[in-house]
Amino acid sequence: MNTMSSCNHSKITEFLLVGFSAPCPLRELLFSICLVIYIMALGANLMIIALYLGSHHLRSPMYFFLSNLSATDILLSTSVGPNLLCTLLKDGNPMSVSACVTQYFASGFFTGVECFLLTVMAYDRYLAICKPLHYVTIMTNKHCLHLVIWSWLEIVLFMLPVAITVSHSGFCGCNTMDYIYCDIAPLLKMSCSDVFVLERAITVMTIPVTVIPLLFIFTTYWTILLSIFRISSNTGRQKAFSTCSSHLTVVSMFYGILITNYTVPSKGVNKLISLLYTLVTPLFNPIVYSLRNQELQNALRKLISVIL
Repeated sequence: MNTMSSCNHSKITEFLLVGFSAPCPLRELLFSICLVIYIMALGANLMIIALYLGSHHLRSPMYFFLSNLSATDILLSTSVGPNLLCTLLKDGNPMSVSACVTQYFASGFFTGVECFLLTVMAYDRYLAICKPLHYVTIMTNKHCLHLVIWSWLEIVLFMLPVAITVSHSGFCGCNTMDYIYCDIAPLLKMSCSDVFVLERAITVMTIPVTVIPLLFIFTTYWTILLSIFRISSNTGRQKAFSTCSSHLTVVSMFYGILITNYTVPSKGVNKLISLLYTLVTPLFNPIVYSLRNQELQNALRKLISVIL
């Protein structure tokens, strides 16, 4: 390997991501598993988008938001996946400072977008179940588009100042990054500048990006559950439960992995959780939404029959 780890006080121009310290056969096995998961995640999410675009029966706000969630999952896994796979395969993967900061911005950006999209999807289910008479007039195509655009633009306002500050902070010392991809915690550890204010700013930023959306989702679903119990029809109650359970499962896994990733101190555990977060979650989401959704399954059967 041409790029070597250096530990001096000069300015760092590139990082060396070391990934997992394991024998070569084990790294190759992990690489193969992650590559299969990555390809399956891309395929599953592309399938959701194709079903939405190709089926008139799925042209509803719920499936519009689901297709946007799938697009975000593709972008999130792609922003990290290819470089992560290289890190797993190599005994040290060199990456320039600018590329590393860009990867952090991209992964953080798409994570934030996913937080807001999950919030919007909870709001959509709330209106559909608790305010059915007003649903059609509120959730117009224009309003749905505005909600998605808002989800993207608001994250830019939060993420861009942090990414710019990190990129101008300067890095020195040992260029070895003991992580599988560029994240904010290892970046701040290698900064030459005083990052106390930046760390506090990032902590404050997580409140509107993750905490408030999570509280909104659970408050919304508490209201939804109360409304579902008041539904007299067993069929209607089961359909509402089926739709909501899929979304709650996705929310629970997404936030569970996200919170664990930034609260567990062990580096080894963090790396494994990061693999789940960047590769497994994007595969998990379309599977969960498809398993109990008859409309998606019917659309998939029609698509397969057309292809064959």
